[in-house]
Amino acid sequence: MGKVGFGVAVGIAAVSCAVAAAVVGKRVRSRRKWMRVVGVLKELEEGCGTPVSRLKHVVDAMAVEMHAGLASERGSKLKMLLTFVDKLPTGSEKGIYYALDLGGTNFRVLRVQLGGRRSGIVRHDVERKPIPEHLMTSTSEDLFDFIATSLKAFFDQENVKDSDLSPSSRRELGFTFSFPVNQTTVSSGILMKWTKGFSIHDMVGKDVSESLHQAMSRQGLNMHIAALVNDTVGTLALGHYNDEDTVAAVIIGTGTNACYFERADAIIKSQGFPDSSGGMVVNMEWGNFWSSHLPRTSYDIELDAESPNPNDQGFEKMISGMYLGEIVRRVILRMSKESDVFGPISSSLCKAFILRTPLMSTMHEDESPDLQEVARILDEVLGIHDVPLKVRKLVVNICDVVTRRAARLAAAGIVGILKKIGRDGSGGVAGSRAKGPSSSNRLKRTVVAVEGGLYSNYRMFREYLNDAVAEILGEELAPYVILKVAEDGSGIGAALLAATYSSPENVDT
Repeated sequence: MGKVGFGVAVGIAAVSCAVAAAVVGKRVRSRRKWMRVVGVLKELEEGCGTPVSRLKHVVDAMAVEMHAGLASERGSKLKMLLTFVDKLPTGSEKGIYYALDLGGTNFRVLRVQLGGRRSGIVRHDVERKPIPEHLMTSTSEDLFDFIATSLKAFFDQENVKDSDLSPSSRRELGFTFSFPVNQTTVSSGILMKWTKGFSIHDMVGKDVSESLHQAMSRQGLNMHIAALVNDTVGTLALGHYNDEDTVAAVIIGTGTNACYFERADAIIKSQGFPDSSGGMVVNMEWGNFWSSHLPRTSYDIELDAESPNPNDQGFEKMISGMYLGEIVRRVILRMSKESDVFGPISSSLCKAFILRTPLMSTMHEDESPDLQEVARILDEVLGIHDVPLKVRKLVVNICDVVTRRAARLAAAGIVGILKKIGRDGSGGVAGSRAKGPSSSNRLKRTVVAVEGGLYSNYRMFREYLNDAVAEILGEELAPYVILKVAEDGSGIGAALLAATYSSPENVDT
């Protein structure tokens, strides 16, 4: 080979080596970027870990906080509000009853016909109406006049014949009012504060039922408010109506809460109420539960600090539908800052709460081979375009970690309620006259009514929750604890409680 040929060969070899080095360098850099996002995922998995040992600590903490909340008004972050509901529907109720369900920016009017003697709900009709935005910041009279007008229109449309009416000349009404209320009787309570975008200052400190009663009188409606409840109590009422072994109810949707039937001795000992019944439904307001055993991450801390209510509703911010999608968005944003595997950071990705939990669940449950729904939502909602399949799989893993933690913590909360009332095989906690687990208590059928879209519509969440309940309880006891969906419990349940607390003539004996 001549000098020229040798020189060309050397040059080609050098270029080839340079190209190869560049390719290798690119692969190394790409691998480092990928390892950084994998490291973020691993950190998330560790931070969200919920081994059964930790869940049992959460169970114990929930039961102890329940006891403390009953013992003292400020003894716990759990408010443990007495509802004055000391009896639940039995199936013997009959007649026609109405309900109003105001839980947010929409409200519902219901009419429920009960057949008595366990013939069940013969018929129920419902009408949904949005609350006009201006009424959310107007006056209490404007808001309740609108509600009463809608109720009257619904009643008039029904064209009920006299023969179809209950024996009482007046109509009995249950009112689901899912805002913080200091209950004074089963049918009345004082509004403590507004939430969910409402800000009607002249209503705070007033009796909710009295405000509605005045509005109905202005419309000429002869209706008696027999029960004022929140959505969890309505769900418990419907659950108990369908299955008398129902002892607690949980709402797991955009928000979350729980209630249960507490023994009279536990209430009497702590709060001095007369022993006039076997017990009473307690509204836990469990969204505010907190314990050092809850697996909190940097994403939770930042979300809480930037929320309108920092250091409040800590449990809710880890398990409810309002927040799960936002946690996932924050993880993806952190990964985008660590690496460019998601491409340039879009303005959409930086918008808080743009990724709603229903969209997150769609990504999590995407079963298409190339994860088409994940790609679509990343593109259309978060402005993340053309990501490879392995990055889409990474997003599914993020959704799985966040959802699994939420569901398992909710499960621990449910078992905590069962522990407090002695239905977890332990006999309960201090503060009641129960002397410990008997063989009958350990194997007693126990039903928990569940309502809310997060549980009903999100299959993976539901499966993780059910599995965790069984895992915590153990093989012997788990078959005796049943979670049942109580669809529309917040509305129908209010009507059932109106029947329960109306004239005794409306009950078959």
